[in-house]
Formats: sequence, C-alpha cells, structure tokens
Amino acid sequence: MNDTSGWASPGSEPSDSQGSGVPRPADSAGADAKWSKQQPPAGQWTPPTAPGGGPVPPPVQPAWGNQPQWSGDWGRPPAAKPGVIPLRPLGVGEILDGAVSTLREHWRTVLGVTITVSVISQIADILIQRYLLPRAPEIDPEASPEEALGQTVDAMQSSMIAMVPTLLITLIATIVSTALLTIVVSRSVLGRPVTLADAWNEARPRLPKLLGLTLLITVMTAGAIAVGALPGALLGSGALGVLGGFAGGLVGIWLWVRYALASPALMLERAGIAQSMRRSAKLVRGAWWRTFGILLLVLVLTIIVSMIIGMPFGLLAYAADGDGLSGLFSGSTPEFGWPFLIITGIGAVIASAITYPISAGVTVLLYVDQRIRREALDLELARAAGVPGHDSPASGTDTSRS
Repeated sequence: MNDTSGWASPGSEPSDSQGSGVPRPADSAGADAKWSKQQPPAGQWTPPTAPGGGPVPPPVQPAWGNQPQWSGDWGRPPAAKPGVIPLRPLGVGEILDGAVSTLREHWRTVLGVTITVSVISQIADILIQRYLLPRAPEIDPEASPEEALGQTVDAMQSSMIAMVPTLLITLIATIVSTALLTIVVSRSVLGRPVTLADAWNEARPRLPKLLGLTLLITVMTAGAIAVGALPGALLGSGALGVLGGFAGGLVGIWLWVRYALASPALMLERAGIAQSMRRSAKLVRGAWWRTFGILLLVLVLTIIVSMIIGMPFGLLAYAADGDGLSGLFSGSTPEFGWPFLIITGIGAVIASAITYPISAGVTVLLYVDQRIRREALDLELARAAGVPGHDSPASGTDTSRS
C-alpha cells in the first residue's frame, strides 16, 4: 500500500488517504470507463547509430585538472575520496584498508616513526635485561616439595619484576608511536602529505596528557580485575577468586572499549583527559559491540602478524645462542647472550613496524567514522580537503572539532 496521497503505482492498491475523484488504474475496467477500444500500437525504440554504422560511442568526459577521487560501491552512495577513505560512513573493510593505505602511501613517515621508536625501545629493553635485571633463580629438581614450592614462588616473583621495565618501555613506545601516527592518519584522510618533523612538532605538546590518559585507563582496567578477584583472595577460595576475576575482566573489557577513542579525541580535538574520555564514551554509546568487534579483530590480526614474524627470529636466536635448538628440550634454563637478544630485538622491530601503524590507523579511522555517523564530520572534512561544493562550513556541524 502506498501512503503518498493522490498517487498509486500501476496495479497497486489505492492509498487510504487517496480521494475518490483521483483516477485509479483499476477503474479502467469499470463500467464507467469511456476509453476507446482502438488504441495506438506500443511505441518502438531503436538505439541511435553512428554515421558509419554501429552504436554511438559514449561522450568523452573532459578533464578538469586535480579533482578529488570519488568512491562508490554497490548499495552505497558515491562519496568524495580526497585521501585514504571515502568521506561517508565506513565499513569494517574500508577501515582496515584505510589503515593499510596510510602505511603504503606515507611509508617513509610511517616507517620513520615506527622504526625509530621500536629501535630505541628495543635497545633500552636489551640493556635493562642484560645489566640491570637479576637472573631468575633455578629450581632444584632434588629439593623437597616445600623447598620446590618456595623456589617456584621466588622464580615467579623474579619474572614479574623483570616484566615491569619491559611493560613500561612498551607503554612509552606505544604512546609516542600512537601520537605521531594519529597525526599522520588524520592528514592522510585529507590527502595531505606529512613529514616526520611535522608530526613530531604537532604531537609533542600532547604527549604528557596522552601518557596520563593511557595510565589512567590502564589503572582503571587493572583495578576492575583486582577488585573482582579480591573477595576470593580474602576468603581463600580459589573458585571465588577465579569467578570474581572473570567478572572483573568483563568490566575491564567494557571500560577498554568505552574509552578506546579517547586518545584520538585528545590528539585531534586538543581536549583534556576527562573531556577526551567523555567524548569517547559519547561516540561509543550505541556502537559498543561494533567497536568491540573491530578492536578485537585488529588485536587478533596484530598478534598473528607478530607471531608469524617473531617465530622465525626466535628459532634463529635459539640456534645462534647457547646450546642451539637442542636447549629447548633440555629442561634447563638457557643462558641468553647478546646474539639471542639482538636477533629477537630485530624481529620485534620488524613486527612493530607493521603492527603499530595498523593498530593506530584503525583506532583513528574508527574515531573518524563515528564522528561522521553522529556529527556529519564528512562535510567538514570535505570542506577542509577542498572538495568542490563544500567551500563554506556546513550548518549544524561541529566545525571547531576537526
């Protein structure tokens, strides 16, 4: 049924609001119809032909110089594409493709950021592991059960202490690379080049706030897990502790997704820590599961890529250091020297050079996508990119937050 007053498509039922005086297709078969029985024949149509025979070729479109590319997929409206993404709501594949396109089109700047940060962080990590961290105590196989338990606890404590500097170095490296790559990706959306010096000069004033934001979100997530496991630890119930830790983990995941877009909001909107977290919560609201799915997909992809790159370097490091590959099956703790640390460090640098841009790019493009969906940011981006027809700021858009 058609709800348009005064109109009905041929063969359809009349609208409820259609007046009685409006002709209907079905009325032509009624008794009051006064149509002639002799109707003209159906019109025939033949395609035009060229003077020499054959079909007329399509007209050649004139070239107007540097015009923005236009992207159109089946089922999607055409949209301007001045940079790595079309300026319209994005699909998951377009977000991933935009991150990879940024790495491909701005590879000098992107690799300059990731390799520089990764090399510095790996050198610091290698020096700390080699000279500052205590060696893990070995477990005596002939010790009594009580002594073996104490030695195991000491080994676990030593391993946890050894992880703290590595985690801090990784956190700092992630913050610096995320800040710089956020600037690179935001420029690539507009199709503008950016150098490493430009990205550093623009991101440097925001690094302290980004560090505070990252630490706050990390503490909140870890605190949720600790609070969930605390009742079981106080009551000495392992089952309750596991159940509480699982519930706290779910809360931590919810917080991680809720504030996943806070870092690009802080970098691109020049906002404070609290304001960036509120912005992220607003953008994620109503799209939590979609955001979670995209972030989980990227996390799985980065883990797989890191394993694919890291495993050959790890095996090569074992073969070049100590007792070789046979030391993996000896049951003893291997003594790692410089060859092992250097080879595994090279593998970590290569893996970071590939995974950092993808992870940061997806986060920034997800932020842009959510603002396009909620705030029509695509109109402001088109104006900033110089797309024809978008010379003046569109009314109703947040032009101060681009």
